[in-house]
Amino acid sequence: MCEIYARQDPRRYQPVTRKLRLNGQSTSIRLEQAFWDIIDRIAQDEGCSTPGFLSTLQSEVLELDGEPVNFTSLLRCACLVQLEMQGSGARRMRDAARQVVGIPPAPRGATLPGAMEIPAS
Repeated sequence: MCEIYARQDPRRYQPVTRKLRLNGQSTSIRLEQAFWDIIDRIAQDEGCSTPGFLSTLQSEVLELDGEPVNFTSLLRCACLVQLEMQGSGARRMRDAARQVVGIPPAPRGATLPGAMEIPAS
């Protein structure tokens, strides 16, 4: 199971610092490349640039909750929300990850070794 994670391209977890302008202020944000890929995709889906998306997100967070304690953590969590919103995308992601590292997809209904299936109530 861990092979899927261990065999990923190291460039995915390489930290990347981007210098950008958010709401008129110059800043830099350091995230792993995989998170930048998701953020870039979200921005594209929203029809704006990555700095434009991040500026809007920052403005909305300020309006709702005030200054975020850690904007970079907020961005990572936003990426998780995006993945969660994809619904059954978790299985597709696992299968895609297996494909990336050359492992065949798990058969439908397969469980991990030692895992128990919990019956629905």
